[in-house]
Amino acid sequence: MTLPMSDPTAWATAMNNLGMAPLGIAGQPILPDFDPALGMMTGIPPITPMMPGLGIVPPPIPPDMPVVKEIIHCKSCTLFPPNPNLPPPATRERPPGCKTVFVGGLPENGTEQIIVEVFEQCGEIIAIRKSKKNFCHIRFAEEYMVDKALYLSGYRIRLGSSTDKKDTGRLHVDFAQARDDLYEWECKQRMLAREERHRRRMEEERLRPPSPPPVVHYSDHECSIVAEKLKDDSKFSEAVQTLLTWIERGEVNRRSANNFYSMIQSANSHVRRLVNEKAAHEKDMEEAKEKFKQALSGILIQFEQIVAVYHSASKQKAWDHFTKAQRKNISVWCKQAEEIRNIHNDELMGIRREEEMEMSDDEIEETTETKETEESALVSQAEALKEENDSLRWQLDAYRNEVELLKQEQGKAHREDDPNKEQQLKLLQQALQGMQQHLLKVQEEYKKKEAELEKLKDDKLQVEKMLENLKEKESRTSRLGTSNQDSDYPLEKTMNSSPIKSEREALLVGIISTFLHVHPFGASIEYICSYLQRLDNKICTSDVERLMGRLQHTFKQEMTGVGASLEKRWKFCGFEGLKLT
Repeated sequence: MTLPMSDPTAWATAMNNLGMAPLGIAGQPILPDFDPALGMMTGIPPITPMMPGLGIVPPPIPPDMPVVKEIIHCKSCTLFPPNPNLPPPATRERPPGCKTVFVGGLPENGTEQIIVEVFEQCGEIIAIRKSKKNFCHIRFAEEYMVDKALYLSGYRIRLGSSTDKKDTGRLHVDFAQARDDLYEWECKQRMLAREERHRRRMEEERLRPPSPPPVVHYSDHECSIVAEKLKDDSKFSEAVQTLLTWIERGEVNRRSANNFYSMIQSANSHVRRLVNEKAAHEKDMEEAKEKFKQALSGILIQFEQIVAVYHSASKQKAWDHFTKAQRKNISVWCKQAEEIRNIHNDELMGIRREEEMEMSDDEIEETTETKETEESALVSQAEALKEENDSLRWQLDAYRNEVELLKQEQGKAHREDDPNKEQQLKLLQQALQGMQQHLLKVQEEYKKKEAELEKLKDDKLQVEKMLENLKEKESRTSRLGTSNQDSDYPLEKTMNSSPIKSEREALLVGIISTFLHVHPFGASIEYICSYLQRLDNKICTSDVERLMGRLQHTFKQEMTGVGASLEKRWKFCGFEGLKLT
C-alpha cells in the first residue's frame, strides 16, 4: 500500500526529533539529497537504535531534554502537536514483550485506512482491531516500533480541512497487554533458557573428569595378569583396585579361593615396603627440619651482624657525619631489621619449644600408661561387683515378698499348715540364708577393691608430687645457673656468705613472709611483686625471686594445676624450716 505524503518536510522533521531516519510510506528515504537542517548524508540514513532490523529498544528520553514536536501533514489528515508546556501523557507499565499499542481519541469518522496511513510510518503493522467507540489496538512486528508509536500520543488529529467534531480527536497512545505478545515473549524466554541450559551442559561435560576405566571380569588369565601386577610397585594401585572389585562382586569361590589367597598374600607383602617408605619420608622430614633450623640460625646471625652495623653507625662518632636524610634512612632500616630478626627468633624458639614438649610428653605417657591400665582394670572390677551386689539385693527383696505373701495366705485360710507349704518355707529360708551369705562375701570383696583403689590413688598422688619436686629442682638449678652467670662474684663466696646481704633484703623477707602467711595456699611471683611495687616501684621481679630462692627454709615453691593450667606458687614454710634448722 503506497500513499504519497502531502508534506514530507514536516514528517521528516518529526522523525528526526525522534532520532529516526525519515522513511516514506513505501519504506524509501524521503530525502535522498543532503539537508543541512537534518544533518543527514545523501542516501545514507543515520544509524539509530530504533532503525528496523536492529531489534533494540531505545533508551528513554530524559525528562529534562526538551522535545520539539511539529505539525505532521498526511494525505487524508493533519496531526497537530500538543502544547509543549503541558506535562507528557501518562502511560501504564510496559508489559513484557509488548508489540501492541492502544490508540484512543480517534475521530468518529476515522477509518482503518487513515489509521494505517498515520501509524505505518512507525513500522510494519501486523493487525489492527478497530472498535466502534473511537479506539483501536495496533500490533506491530517488532517491539521497538511501539516506542515510535508512543511519540504520537497527545497529537490532535483533523481529517482533511473539516472542523466538525466527528472529524477531529486527540490521540492517546499507550502500551496494551496482548496474549499473543506475552506468548511470543514466553516462547522466546524458554528458547533462551534452553540455549542457556544447553550451554551449561556442554560446559559441565567439558569440565567433567573422565570416568574411570571399567574393571575386567574375573578369569584365570586375568587373575594371572593381576597377580603379576601386584608384584610390581608401579602397577600395584591399579591391581589392588581390580582385586577389591572382584572380591566385592563375589568372585571368590572354592575353585578360585587359592588364587585370591595368593593375590592377597602378595598385597600383604607391600606392607613392609610402605612402612619403610613412611620411615624414609619421616627421616627426610627430620633432616629438612634440621636444615631449616640451621639455615634459620645462620640467617639470625647475619641479622644480628646487620643490626650491630646499624647500632655502630648510630653512635656519635659516625652519626654526626651523616645528613638528616641519611640518618632517617638508617633509623628506619634499623627498626625493620630488628622487627624481622625478632620474628625469626620467635619462630626458631617456637620450633625448639615444640621439640621439648614432644620429648616431655613421651616421657610422661610412658609412666602414666601402666597406672591408667591398672586403675581401669580395678574400676571395671568394682563396677561389676556393684552390679552383682544390686542384683543380689533385688533377688532378696523378691524372696522376702514371696514369703510375706505366703504368710498372708496362711493367716486368711485359718487352718493348719500343709507339709508341702512347710517344705516350701524351709527351702525359701535356706535360699535366703545362702543369698545373705553370698551378699556379705560380695560386700567384703567390694570393700577390699575400694581399699586397693584408694591405695593406687595415693600412690599416684605421691608419684605426681615426686614429678613436681623434680621439676622444681630442675627449675631451681636452671635459676641458680642463670643467677651465677649474672653475678660478678664467684660461687664459693656466695655459698659461704649469708643469704640476706642488707637491711633492705631483711625488710623484704619480713613483708613477703607476712603476705604469704595471709595467703596459706600460696601466691605467684607476679602477685607478690605487684603487692611489693605498691610500696616501692624500684623492686624487680628477678631480684625478689632470687632472694626467695636463697631462703629455702623460709619459702618454698610448688606447682599447682594440671596440663596447660600449671602454675608456680610460693608458700611460707618458716615454721617448718625453724624445726629443721
